[in-house]
Amino acid sequence: MHIREIEEKDNHTMEQIIKRSLESFDLNIPGTAYFDPELGKLAQFYKQQSNANYWVAVNEQDEVVGGVGIAPFAQKEGVCELQKLYITPKSQGIGLSKELMKVALDFAKEHYSYCYLETLKKLETANLLYVKLGFKSLEKPLDGSEHGAMDAWYIKELS
Repeated sequence: MHIREIEEKDNHTMEQIIKRSLESFDLNIPGTAYFDPELGKLAQFYKQQSNANYWVAVNEQDEVVGGVGIAPFAQKEGVCELQKLYITPKSQGIGLSKELMKVALDFAKEHYSYCYLETLKKLETANLLYVKLGFKSLEKPLDGSEHGAMDAWYIKELS
């Protein structure tokens, strides 16, 4: 596996990975990333923001198998959001999420003091990973949250 910055040619594949993943948990509903307007153009979306990036993991055949993003959160000074961490089912269980998060958090540390994320309690494996990587659970979302269907929120101090 290799992790690199997203390119425009990866947009459709990442959109499909995200949508299929959400569908597998019956989360193709309003209030999730499924309906984010930028979903089909992630490369352009992350490039047009300052201190933001999206990375994809590619296998030996140069096929995109997952990705993760970092972007500023709701105009809050010093706070970024870990966004759109999704991996194909075939590539799960080999530590790829952890590798993607390491790349994203290393980038975040250069630009932010805190990293925020929102998810769902039913995504148990993801929640375990976040806690393992030092994220602390919050009782409610930070002001400015755009994904109303989420029911688990985390923050990590970056230092």
